[in-house]
Amino acid sequence: MWIQQKSTPAPVDELQGRTVGLKFECNKCNTEVFTDLIGVPAAEHFANTADTEGQYETEEIKCPGCDMTHEITVKSNHDGVHFDVSEVKPESVAYQVKA
Repeated sequence: MWIQQKSTPAPVDELQGRTVGLKFECNKCNTEVFTDLIGVPAAEHFANTADTEGQYETEEIKCPGCDMTHEITVKSNHDGVHFDVSEVKPESVAYQVKA
């Protein structure tokens, strides 16, 4: 089941240490792009405030429709998990947790 990313971060306790697949629409050619599984880093438990940047993983993927390279960053902190895809509207990003 695909879960549409919202303006609020996804719950960190449900995702940390798991793997997710992302899908999004390429802003250049409107092709729907699917990623391989990406690990969600654990939030930094030793951080002294919730404002800390937290942990993140970064990967790149090429759009199969136009070969545009998108950078994907998975950020995890006390507030939750956010999926950032370069050159893509945040509301076009969805994720799916590997069972």
